[in-house]
Amino acid sequence: MPSRKKFDAIVVGAGPGGYVCAIRCAQLGLKTAVVEREHLGGICLNWGCIPTKALLRTSEVYRSMERASDFGLSAEKVGFDLDAIIKRSRGIAAQLNRGVGHLLKKNKVQVFSGSAVISGPGRVSVKDGDSGAEELEAESIVIASGARARELPELESDGRVVWTYKHALEARRMPEKLLVVGSGAIGIEFASFFNALGTDTTVVEVLDRILPAEDAEISEFARKSFAKEGMKLFAGSKLRVLERGREFVAAEISLKDSEPIREKFDTVIVAVGILGNVEGLGLERAGVKVERGHVVVDRNCRTSAKNIYAVGDVAGPPWLAHKASHEGVMVAEILAGRAPHEVSPDMIAGCTYCHPQIASVGLTEEKAKQAGRKIRVGRFPFVGNGKAIALGEPEGMVKTIFDDRTGELLGAHMIGAEVTELIQGFVVARQLETTESDLFNSIFPHPTLSEMMHESVLDAYGRAIHY
Repeated sequence: MPSRKKFDAIVVGAGPGGYVCAIRCAQLGLKTAVVEREHLGGICLNWGCIPTKALLRTSEVYRSMERASDFGLSAEKVGFDLDAIIKRSRGIAAQLNRGVGHLLKKNKVQVFSGSAVISGPGRVSVKDGDSGAEELEAESIVIASGARARELPELESDGRVVWTYKHALEARRMPEKLLVVGSGAIGIEFASFFNALGTDTTVVEVLDRILPAEDAEISEFARKSFAKEGMKLFAGSKLRVLERGREFVAAEISLKDSEPIREKFDTVIVAVGILGNVEGLGLERAGVKVERGHVVVDRNCRTSAKNIYAVGDVAGPPWLAHKASHEGVMVAEILAGRAPHEVSPDMIAGCTYCHPQIASVGLTEEKAKQAGRKIRVGRFPFVGNGKAIALGEPEGMVKTIFDDRTGELLGAHMIGAEVTELIQGFVVARQLETTESDLFNSIFPHPTLSEMMHESVLDAYGRAIHY
C-alpha cells in the first residue's frame, strides 16, 4: 500500500466554493489539499459566469454600435466575427484559470489532479488516468464537486443541434433559428446574447412566467423588454419534440390560451436546471446522504457523515458562485475552530446579465405578503434619472419592499442598465439591518444611477422627489 499524504483538510473540487475554501483553510494555518479532475476555477470560471459575461459584453458593445447615431456618432457596416468572439471569451477564462493556480500556490495549498473517491473515514484516493492512485488523509473533507446541466428526454445534447451551455460557449456557427428551453438566468442570458447578434430567438418556459424566481413585476417588465427586442417568449407552455434530424429539431409548443405552434429550429439550448456531481465520489459508502441529485447539508454545510462537509452547487440552491465562496469560507473557519458567520439565502443577491440586466436580493412582494408582512413598496423608473437618460438607457425600474411596522428592508428588485453592480448597495443595507430612516438620510452622489435606489426608498413612504 502506498503511504498516505497527511493533511488537516482535503477539498474535493476547485471551483469557487472549493478553491476559496482551500485558500481560507491555508490562511488559518491548516495544511490543505485540493483535488480537481478537470480545471481550476470550476464551471463558473471556465464554462459559466466569466466566459458568458465576456460574450454578453460583446453583445452590449455591438448593440451600442448599432445605435451609434443616437449618440452623434457614425459606425458603418457594423458586423462581427463569431470565431473572434469565442476566442476572446475562452482567453479570458484561461487567464483566470491560471490566476487560480497562482493563488493556490501562493497560499501553499497542494493541488492534486485527478478524480477523488472517499475511500474510508478521513481518506481520499486520487486517480489520474492510468497512473496509480495517490492516497490522502485528513481530519476533515469538504465536497465541492459542483454540478452539471440537467438534460431532457428527447433533447439530450449532441453538440450539433441540441446544445448545453458548454456547446454555446464554443459555438462554431451562429444559430439562425434558436429555441431556448428554460427562462432562468442561464437560458435568458444565452437568449439575450444570440438575439442581440441577429438570431431569431424563441424562449419556452413551463412555469407561468419567465424568470420565475424574480419578483412578478420585474418579470413582466423583462418580458416586455425582451419582446420589444424581437424575442418570442412563451410561458406556461409545454414542449414536444416532433422530429429530430441531423440539422434541425421540429417541435410543438403547447400554449395556455391558443392553438399549439409547430416550428423547426436549427439550434436548441436546454437550460432547465442543474444536477449535483455526486456520482463516483464514494458518498454513499461514506454515509453522506444525497437527495434529488444534491448532498443534504445543515446550515453549517455539515453532511450526515462525521467530518464531511459540502459547499456550493453540489449542496443545492441557490446555485451561485458567490454563495459557494461564502460557504467555503464559513466551513474553513469551522475547521479552524472559529465562530463562523452563517450564509443566509435571503442575503444572497441574484444577478442576470441579459439586456436589460436584472438583480435582486431578499423577499419578493408576493413572498413578503405570503409571510404575513404588512409592507410598503417603493418604485422609481430609469426614465426619471438624469444619468440613465444621459447613458441612453432610460428603460428600467428599482423596486424596494419594507416592513411597514419596523422599517426593515425586506427586499430589493431592479431591472435596467448596470443593476448587477447597484444591487450590492441593498445587500450591504440588509446585512447591516438598515431601516428606511437610515436610507432616507444617506446621501447618494449625483449624477448616478444609484440615486434611483434612494428615490425608490423615498417612494415607499410617499417622499419621492423626482417622479
